[in-house]
Amino acid sequence: MGSSLNAPSRFRNGARTLTDRLVTGIAVFSTILVLLPLVAILGYLIYKGASSLNLAFFTKVPVPVGQSGGGMANSIVGSGIILLVASVIGIPLGIAAGVYLAEYGPGSWLGHVIRFTADVLNGVPSIVMGIVAYSLIVSKQHHFSALAGGIALAIMMVPTVTRTTEEMLATVPTALREAALGLGIPQWRTIVSVSLRAASPGIITGCMLAFARVAGETAPLLFTAFGNQFWSLNLNQPMAALPLQLYTYAVSPYDEWHRLAWAGALVLILLIMISVTLVRLFAARNSLAGGR
Repeated sequence: MGSSLNAPSRFRNGARTLTDRLVTGIAVFSTILVLLPLVAILGYLIYKGASSLNLAFFTKVPVPVGQSGGGMANSIVGSGIILLVASVIGIPLGIAAGVYLAEYGPGSWLGHVIRFTADVLNGVPSIVMGIVAYSLIVSKQHHFSALAGGIALAIMMVPTVTRTTEEMLATVPTALREAALGLGIPQWRTIVSVSLRAASPGIITGCMLAFARVAGETAPLLFTAFGNQFWSLNLNQPMAALPLQLYTYAVSPYDEWHRLAWAGALVLILLIMISVTLVRLFAARNSLAGGR
């Protein structure tokens, strides 16, 4: 009699165990599917480009057609400068807009306008951003420049950072804000010291996503930075960039340039991965320090 009463219970326990294992298996399989393209791309880039990496690649500028050797040192440095300009302009603007949406204007008409504009900008093709930057900056200056390229990329970064900042600040408990305000702390200080600090991991993730998105963009730089075969550190002049150099080499009919293009693509991916990893480690270290 007792065993017959326990049978339904054992059946339910077995069904729950089976369901748990099935869902766990699906989750693991989905994770593998997500990681597989990244591993395949990175592996293929290593296979095609690793053999072309040498000291000259990181220290020399491109050589004329028909000559072997050369490198992309000016393009690597140029990409770093342009991305630095874009980050200095785009990240603060995006965070400030996200703070306004979450803290000051969540239901105001201006907040709705900013939110709608950010969503629209997220879907605008990058080549359109380049054309707009060309019309507003390059055509007015009558020359291409790294600054114009940085501004074009910054415009692309702003909507991602804005929406991520807004969403992350919305997850901060209201009780934290009320506790700070109850102690007599001004609202601006509460936002800086409490809200932004609590939401910083998510905001940093959004900034990294925006950075990774624009790091490999070519179309905006074609209309703004334009590229340069020589060393140039002047923000008001055309400047080389890895995506531009990759595009030039990839569409050429020369095998030597194709070989360097694969190496440049590998370096670009590795630089993005290293930058994102360093930022995450720095953010995690600061989070642990703040927890102590």
